[in-house]
Amino acid sequence: MTRPSDTYRPTLGQNAFRWFYSLVLALIVPFAFINLMIRGRKRNKDYNHRRFERFGFVRRPAKTGGYLFHCVSVGEVVAASVLIKKIMRDEPETSITITTTTPTGSARVRDIFGDAVHHFYLPYDLHMAMSGMLRRVKPKMVLITEVELWPNFIHCCWRRHIPVVVVNARMTNRSARRYKKLSILFAPMLHKISHVCAQGQRDFDNYLFLGLDKPKLTLTNNIKFDQAVSAGSVLSDFHGVSRDSRTVLIGGSTHDTEELALIRTYQQLKSESPPLLLILVPRHPERFNTVKKLLTEEKMQAVFSSEGGLVTPETDVLLVDEMGKLNAAYQVASIAFVGGSLADRGGHNALEPAAVKLPVIMGPNTYNNPVICQYLQDNGALFIVNDATALATCCQSLLADPAKAKQSGEAGYAVLRANQGAVEKTIEVIRSL
Repeated sequence: MTRPSDTYRPTLGQNAFRWFYSLVLALIVPFAFINLMIRGRKRNKDYNHRRFERFGFVRRPAKTGGYLFHCVSVGEVVAASVLIKKIMRDEPETSITITTTTPTGSARVRDIFGDAVHHFYLPYDLHMAMSGMLRRVKPKMVLITEVELWPNFIHCCWRRHIPVVVVNARMTNRSARRYKKLSILFAPMLHKISHVCAQGQRDFDNYLFLGLDKPKLTLTNNIKFDQAVSAGSVLSDFHGVSRDSRTVLIGGSTHDTEELALIRTYQQLKSESPPLLLILVPRHPERFNTVKKLLTEEKMQAVFSSEGGLVTPETDVLLVDEMGKLNAAYQVASIAFVGGSLADRGGHNALEPAAVKLPVIMGPNTYNNPVICQYLQDNGALFIVNDATALATCCQSLLADPAKAKQSGEAGYAVLRANQGAVEKTIEVIRSL
């Protein structure tokens, strides 16, 4: 297979625009660096101590010539983990580097892989920073998970003949229209990408719409189907809770306004469905204290996972105020609400609760994973609600009809099993390059 550098040369105008982009970014970065230091002082000292990684000053891996995976944050790390583990099994002598852009993503890398991979924060998209990073790591291939495409990063790989593959690629209609307006910057970047593995038909079509050559595009379907199955169900007790001890409504990856909607639902249903327990798992750690304050204001008897507390018969809410515990919490639940869907964030991963046979409820905003959500909904495994009132009604219906809830959970698991195979298709693309 020919490399992109053998068949493509950017025009003078495209080069000029890329340098203009780089200049603008260079002017912005000092302010971003100051903000990084302030945030690091207030929230995450480890992030602050590692701030020079954002300028390309990264540790060298024990062995160069491996794969470099870029995963923005927690969701991308988890999705890519099953592919990374497959490569590690197939090529045990090959080094793996994983970059992220957030502290939560960094923590998830360590939780999943420990010291088995080389990890640092992806540098700012400055030519010198990206060049410096690539000189140290010397990857044989770069794999970008889902959506984060940086022009200088991809250009530096292209100049060094390093294939760039976008895996589990996502491209929403809204993003495609926005990129089309910036085609003078985006089109050259597409030409420098070696291959795109699209997670759904919408994403496949949108990459074609943006001008990607069809031979460089493969519809692999979504790796999250494989990842969710691999996670499995192994936990029978979580902070004193089991499926036999309490009926559990869980809110996973919740955002602002969604916790209150779930609290109101719990308050309404508690007297009708004892012994009901609410588990809340906020999406971002900076919101843990906000949710704690909300629970106090609502006079809820709460237990916090970070304190190692155990749920008692008097407990109303278990707040999971730690990262990396969502899948464990799903395993003891009865009904799952997946966040970012009543709040307009596109909806988070509905396959995680489906993997443990839970009926799933989401709000109307599911554009991050439309194919997955449509599959689940078509098979009776996902219920879409438009507001907090409808959320309470849906929960009430499922609690009143355990057979319906069980059938819904089984249907979701069947959808998940039927749509596996994206990892093997992605591996085939990697091998072909």
